[in-house]
Amino acid sequence: MIYLSLFAISFLAATILPFSSELTLAGLIATSNFDSLLLLIVASFGNILGSVVNWVLGFYSRNLSTKKWFPFKDKQIESSSKWFNKFGKWSLLFAWVPIIGDPLTLVAGLLRVRFLDFIILVAIGKVSRYVLIYYLF
Repeated sequence: MIYLSLFAISFLAATILPFSSELTLAGLIATSNFDSLLLLIVASFGNILGSVVNWVLGFYSRNLSTKKWFPFKDKQIESSSKWFNKFGKWSLLFAWVPIIGDPLTLVAGLLRVRFLDFIILVAIGKVSRYVLIYYLF
């Protein structure tokens, strides 16, 4: 059950919802009651999958960003677009960064970044962050 909870928190943390998967992962690793490597894998998979949802949302909803229910605000998209225009697809290595990371994955979808490039770069950034937490705790 704890692995499913970690997956859900990590998934939701990759969306605009304010969840902290890093603190959850660190706390679970620190308790030593669970398989740390499995925790790392579950958190990584959930967080990457959440970013994929953002990419799909961006890819298929170019005309929906003006709707009230749309999860990203214009300011977030604008900020992430500046990062993306400055650094290109390599900016996806920073998809884990709070505030700009999640909208960055949406912008990648809006700009039609090739999915394979997207998934590789996002996975490198997000897994690297979790590996750091894994070794710190």
